[in-house]
Amino acid sequence: MPTTPDRQQIAQSFGLDAERYDRTRPRYPAAMIERIAVDAHDLLDVGIGTGIAARQFRDAGCQVLGVEPDPRMAEVARRYGFAVEESRFEDWEPRGRTFDAVVAGQTWHWVDPVASAARAAEVLRPGGRLALFWNTVEPPAELAAAFGEVYRRAAPSLPFNPFAVADPYASVAEKATTGLDTAFGTPEVWRYSWEHEYTREDWLDQVPTAGGHGLLPPDELKALVEGLGEVIGERFTMPYATVTVTATRAGRG
Repeated sequence: MPTTPDRQQIAQSFGLDAERYDRTRPRYPAAMIERIAVDAHDLLDVGIGTGIAARQFRDAGCQVLGVEPDPRMAEVARRYGFAVEESRFEDWEPRGRTFDAVVAGQTWHWVDPVASAARAAEVLRPGGRLALFWNTVEPPAELAAAFGEVYRRAAPSLPFNPFAVADPYASVAEKATTGLDTAFGTPEVWRYSWEHEYTREDWLDQVPTAGGHGLLPPDELKALVEGLGEVIGERFTMPYATVTVTATRAGRG
């Protein structure tokens, strides 16, 4: 019987197919990117991954340095022209460098929040912004129930059902404030609602990139993808919310 993957295995699974991850993962709302970028010439991207958010920040005028523990993901980001230093953020050595902004897209729940908040405070210039953000799907109740049933039936090895709760990142965003109270001002939460139209093929293409999905036994992953394909139409619109937890470094430059 296959064992349930642990947290570290799940965190390391995103690089199993880094090209698919880069191709299929949703981007971030332009309004959020611009709000962060307006005062951020030099930006540190924690868990840069394949550079999805980094490309948006670069297009908004930021100079981006990435930190990424997975060499497979880092290699894709480098091909897009980013400097990437391979390290866990908690262990990363800033070597005296400072930044206007530190961002983390879909990654802060994989790091030690207290140690990482302290490291972010160390490298942010006075008044600099820390921005932690996540995309979360908000399907209509009927579709969420159908997806949840497919997961229960087809993927029993997955340690969590992403459609079992209405807002899977709500508790993650709440926990993200841990460690911010000492060096940062009172955190704010921004929320951006948006939609993306998918074809059935596009949606199913990204399923294996979700957390832990790439570690499923092949027969379960196949059954999951086929089952999800049966409950969506040729095209459908998926509502999203991007949740951003943000705070500024104490002091002013």
